[in-house]
Parts: sequence; structure tokens; C-alpha cells
Amino acid sequence: MYQIGDKVVYPMHGAGVIEAIEERVVLGEKHQYYTMRMPVGDMKVMIPLSNVKEIGLRDIIDSKKADEVLEYLSEYQSEENANWNKRYRENMVKMKTGDIFEVAAVVKMLMCRDRSKGLSTGERKMLSNAKHILISELVLAKDMKHDEIEEIVTQKIFMKEA
Repeated sequence: MYQIGDKVVYPMHGAGVIEAIEERVVLGEKHQYYTMRMPVGDMKVMIPLSNVKEIGLRDIIDSKKADEVLEYLSEYQSEENANWNKRYRENMVKMKTGDIFEVAAVVKMLMCRDRSKGLSTGERKMLSNAKHILISELVLAKDMKHDEIEEIVTQKIFMKEA
């Protein structure tokens, strides 16, 4: 069980800090929830304690692992499918794992594709969501500002082009 102040990742939504553990009545039944504040976008999310395992809530990575993710962005060579529909489905599967390296791979592939060929509306939305998830965790892991992390991510991805 997580405690108030713990930094966690909510797959497909991003990272945040547990601010409270509350009990709420929903449809006549009492349920306990984690209230999580997400620093990127300053959003609050309520997560039912009963669904934590199914949701895949996990601790954020540490600073050393965050450095590995940033290094991965500069090394990883994306392999993309030419069919946008298949590519979209493959990327969605990666994002749903909640694994930060998989999310980083999606971000890198879509940013590189956007620069070279452009993205469909669906892929543009996916890129925005994937970047939010990646950056929100890196912000907490590295204790840095959103803009600083976003700049580092962009530099790492396009490092070899310079």
C-alpha cells in the first residue's frame, strides 16, 4: 500500500504524488481512493485502491534509471511499420505496459517520424500523451522542471542529427 507523499506512475496517465487516501461513497458503496496530484498539467486523479494491481500503479524510477532512459533516447533506433494503423496499435500496446523504456521508444519513434514525414491526427495525439507520460515521470525522478526535461528529451532524440 502506498503512503501520502509517495511518487507513483499511473500507466497511460503519467506520474504524480499521492496527496491523500480518502474514502468516498459511490453508488451507495464505500470505496477507498488514492488522490494523486500530477505535476505536469497540475491535474488531480483519484485511483481506487481496489484496482491498483489491475491498473498497474507503480513507484517512479530513481534518478539513475532516469539517466538510463535519457541515454536510451539517444541510442534507440526506432523501427516503424509503414502502415499507420498497425504502427498505432503497436505503439498503444507499448504505452499500456507502463514501462518507461517502452513509452520512451514511442516518443522517439513518433518525434522522428513527425520531423521526417509528419503524423496523422491520431499519432499526433498519441505523441502528446506519450510525451506527457514520459516527462511527468522524469520530472519527479530528476527533481527538475517540465521545460528542462522536455528540452533534454528533444536534445537526446535529435542529438545525432546535429
